[in-house]
Amino acid sequence: MVIYTDGACSGNPGPGGWGAILTTAGRRRELMGHEPQTTNNRMELLAAIVALEALKRPCTVDLYTDSQYVKNGLEQWLPAWRRKNFRTASGSPVKNQDLWTRLDAARQPHQLRLHWVRGHAGDPGNEEADQLARAALEQGREAMR
Repeated sequence: MVIYTDGACSGNPGPGGWGAILTTAGRRRELMGHEPQTTNNRMELLAAIVALEALKRPCTVDLYTDSQYVKNGLEQWLPAWRRKNFRTASGSPVKNQDLWTRLDAARQPHQLRLHWVRGHAGDPGNEEADQLARAALEQGREAMR
């Protein structure tokens, strides 16, 4: 399974959107959604969460993201946050704990391999996920009018 994810936000905070593209064995699925008031980091997290939650059975997943926040959070920060009851090194609460907890649960059944790609640098999967996230952001704006 290959997944590309991206988030978009107009203002930070502001209206946001997320997009994910899942491909396996020649099949493709696109997912997207929006929030009226959010942050870019929350949209990046939500794209990965919904994509992983959409998988019906455990599998090996190559997840591509342009978010260092998502990649570093999963690979480096999350284990320490769990040990410290979701407190940072300075003792303050971890931002977006609700989504980090959900992402941690969504990844558990899978063998997850994370890949960082530079955003807006021509990677086709990242560009398509970005287009979905921006389209979702616009749908959200239209829904609020």
